[in-house]
Amino acid sequence: MKIDPIIAGWHEEMTAVRRDIHAHPELAFEEERTSAIVAEKLRSYGCEVTTGIAKTGVVGTIRVGNSPNSIGLRADMDALPMEETNTFAHRSTHKGKMHGCGHDGHTAMLLTAARYLAETRKFQGTVHFIFQPAEEGPGGGRVMVEEGLFQKFPCDSVFGMHNRPSLPVGKFQIRPGPMMAGAGSFDITIKGKGAHGARPESGIDPVVVASHIVTAAQTIRSRTLSPHDPAVLSITQIHAGDAYNVIPETAVLRGTIRAFKPEVMQTLMRSLERVATQIAGAYGATAVCDIRQGYPPLVNNPDETNFIADVAASLVGEENVNRNGALVMGSEDFSYMLNAVPGAFILTGQGGSGDSGGSCEVHNPGYDFNDEVLPLGATLFARLVEAKLGQPAA
Repeated sequence: MKIDPIIAGWHEEMTAVRRDIHAHPELAFEEERTSAIVAEKLRSYGCEVTTGIAKTGVVGTIRVGNSPNSIGLRADMDALPMEETNTFAHRSTHKGKMHGCGHDGHTAMLLTAARYLAETRKFQGTVHFIFQPAEEGPGGGRVMVEEGLFQKFPCDSVFGMHNRPSLPVGKFQIRPGPMMAGAGSFDITIKGKGAHGARPESGIDPVVVASHIVTAAQTIRSRTLSPHDPAVLSITQIHAGDAYNVIPETAVLRGTIRAFKPEVMQTLMRSLERVATQIAGAYGATAVCDIRQGYPPLVNNPDETNFIADVAASLVGEENVNRNGALVMGSEDFSYMLNAVPGAFILTGQGGSGDSGGSCEVHNPGYDFNDEVLPLGATLFARLVEAKLGQPAA
């Protein structure tokens, strides 16, 4: 791997920063400590710093020369509302909060790239370092875009990356076009008629209705959509009743839908509402559906996909860059930025050695970012800028 020697020399400092952030996780739009650390370090590197975007978001800027060309690099900062089971020294000190997705590592890598670029300045143009809050659910990427991120900080292109524990260290994965699924969520409230459990004929059982909806919903994917359109509909919660001998008045179903095309997502949403309301009506009950569109599909620009893949290949070799990786059913709010500016999102391998060894997937209570990857990720960020914005004039 062709890791920049300057960045390699900062590995210990990068690791210390990453582990400090890991030990002090903050949830969506609460990243006060993390954003303060980011802003302070960016200022110490000589960056222009803007805070308060999407509440806790931070943007650092470096300008070199008079070129109008610009690039954006993004890292997410928030943690997850989950309890950590690790016992190492940098485990979470905040009960019920954990960096279970590696955003601590993403932040450390982008900070190091900013430090390197501020010192070396081997480019002509403007680079914006975008530290985004609230990726885990609330959609901080959407809020940043809505608050004028790219009007205040114009970018010709924007790039992001995410660690992938199932990929070995030194490998990258990407694909042009749709790469990560769009997401939606739903609540279906079924109202029947409560009754004694011994006299079901006197009521309308919403539990039975809910059971039929769950079963019928599984046919939506197989009988409504083309087999060429990947999609998932999962009912993940059923809530009803409080007593053994009471047929409840209501039952609630909750779950998620995923698809890679907006039109497929709309078909899933319409079909689920139709199935739920009509099945409920057939049993004399009613169903009220609250089906919400979440993150849109993440769609990589083909040209920018080739660009970041070329840069990655220059670091690790073409054989270690999968340019046509598998579709990912998970969702990512970097999609909002890609809908506003051409760019690409790449997956970075982190399986292998290190404290955690990348031994488990993200969103697992035993997860930890593999610090071995930090210099490689920082080097990739830096090389993207140098390749996109070129070398300074003699």
